[in-house]
Amino acid sequence: MSYLTQFALMVGLALPGVALAAGGGSSSPPQPTQTTTKCKKAEVWDQKTQKCVPAQSGQLDNDTLYAAARELAYAGRPDDALVVLQAMTEGQTDRVLTYMGFANRKAGRMDEGMKYYQAALAQNPDNILARSYMGQAYVQMGNMQLADAQLDEIVARGGAGTWAEQSLRQAIQTGALFSY
Repeated sequence: MSYLTQFALMVGLALPGVALAAGGGSSSPPQPTQTTTKCKKAEVWDQKTQKCVPAQSGQLDNDTLYAAARELAYAGRPDDALVVLQAMTEGQTDRVLTYMGFANRKAGRMDEGMKYYQAALAQNPDNILARSYMGQAYVQMGNMQLADAQLDEIVARGGAGTWAEQSLRQAIQTGALFSY
């Protein structure tokens, strides 16, 4: 690894708020909100009503639901995250498919997660977040060659220096995976 690449990786990991990944992935873990501290099962905190509402209620916009799904998955509630993702009215976009893959992988359903990553990439081959999560899945399975291939794709598709690239590179080097 070149000095410049090492420096970029160190800066990105030291300053987690700097880099953002495509598809809504952030370089920092989601902060707990009432969704994970007060709401049960697949409920999401509604800022307007100041109470927990079922994700399927139709009261919440897609970005609120997506943020809630990310928070739930990080909090160790991937099955609740999947229910929330299914409530999103945008349908099976590559953003939703990517996080469905992530939540399934976090729930221990690796094969199901990989199917969602593949579907996301079939829709949008430039989705570097899906590539990063897929690469991390390959690291988890011990297939470093396929993980490296995803890292190469991220860089080739303009993702050098992003959280997607940095997190996958770190996973390949250390085996440490990200939960957000």
